Amino acid sequence: MEKHNKNSRRQFLERIGAVGLVAASSPLSSLAAREKAEERIMHYERPGSANDKIRIGVIGYGVQGHFDLDTALKVPGVELAGICDLYTGRIQNAKEKFGNQLYTTRNYKELLDRSDIDAVIIATTDVWHARITLDALAKGKHVYCEKPMVYKISEGHQVIAAAKKSGKVLQVGSQRVSSIGYAKAKELLAAGEIGKLNMVNAVYDRQSSIGAWEYTIPKDADASTTDWDKFIAVTEKMPFDARKFFWWRAFKEVGTGVAGDLFIHLLSGTHFITGSNGPESIYSTGQFSYWKDGRNLPDVMSGVMQYPDSPQHNAFQLTLQVNFISGTGGQEVIRLVGSEGVIDVMGNDIKVKHSLLPEAPGFGGYDSLFTFQKSMQEEMKKDYEAKWTTEQRKRKTKEDIVFKAPAGYDDHLDHFTNFFDSIRTNKPVIENVEFGFRAAAPALACNESYFSKKVIQWDPVKMKLG
Repeated sequence: MEKHNKNSRRQFLERIGAVGLVAASSPLSSLAAREKAEERIMHYERPGSANDKIRIGVIGYGVQGHFDLDTALKVPGVELAGICDLYTGRIQNAKEKFGNQLYTTRNYKELLDRSDIDAVIIATTDVWHARITLDALAKGKHVYCEKPMVYKISEGHQVIAAAKKSGKVLQVGSQRVSSIGYAKAKELLAAGEIGKLNMVNAVYDRQSSIGAWEYTIPKDADASTTDWDKFIAVTEKMPFDARKFFWWRAFKEVGTGVAGDLFIHLLSGTHFITGSNGPESIYSTGQFSYWKDGRNLPDVMSGVMQYPDSPQHNAFQLTLQVNFISGTGGQEVIRLVGSEGVIDVMGNDIKVKHSLLPEAPGFGGYDSLFTFQKSMQEEMKKDYEAKWTTEQRKRKTKEDIVFKAPAGYDDHLDHFTNFFDSIRTNKPVIENVEFGFRAAAPALACNESYFSKKVIQWDPVKMKLG
């Protein structure tokens, strides 16, 4: 096994070296993330001992619950102990996949009562995140909670206090923040590769009915098969609506729309790369462009946030965009714009392009110079050429940088590896409870701004509304 690990380690690092970074003359071509990548592959291949075993329960076995569980079980030493879901068809699906002996329930509190469960994955509708997290921590369980960590901003500080009091690991599920691509972007920005940051443009567009949350609804969906009364136990009373159960992201009564689903990924990534605590002012607007299917949260939405000067970064402006009927075919990009270039973060891949000003100020061309009398033009041209050399008048150039994550790389697996390693070693997680709230609150404030048509003020340090 040791020899195999060494060979895998070498091959992995060779792949990073070969395809990971173009522009070898760059002083950053050493790629600080190599050591982290080496550590991760050793984790993936390390066999779990009896003492390392972590038994997990899943609460919410829908689309994301399936993805989360499949990824979690790839981490050595992790075992499934039980699944909870309100829809009977998903309970049956779990037994078909893992066997009839698997413990299943429609009551999450019964799962939390089990002493053989160390940690839970919470992948329910947004409206249940805080309530189940609080109950899980009170029962001594470690928690992996899907984003957004809370449904309401007012729930945030209670969850933070409970996490600190419990002493348990809480990781929020915006997996990109564990990516080697984001780590590379963070390194490049900190090294001054694009000068001083002044703007971030973040886009997460889609072009499909599934991307717009029109998921397939089973033929047997009714109030009994979905345990509707339990589903709405923490919301206002509503008559059964299969769309609100299966397309819940589109409805403000149980979900948080594009802000809680996709803005929050963009915010988490921006905060990780810049080290930011968050914005101080938030404004958003939206519209119903195409998916007029009864939803009450928009399918096209934009936000503008102002980030203040802080010890972590210069002041910058963040623009957010989600378009569910995008002729681009869909895209995910965080573009960091600085005084000397841009870093495009596209999933786990990075591109850096530079644009540097010459040392000399502009003169001539699209300028007011040609509007002066000819004698003045000639006199000023001589003065300019006497003061600035030919080299000082040229734009400086710098090689572009391209970073690509190795084929098959999985940031979701890195995020879960980080979570389970934190449980075993007590080291900090990447996306802890405060990080999760600092991303969730501005995202949720976008919905508040959209409905109130007002600018929302936020204190990013105290994590409180203004």
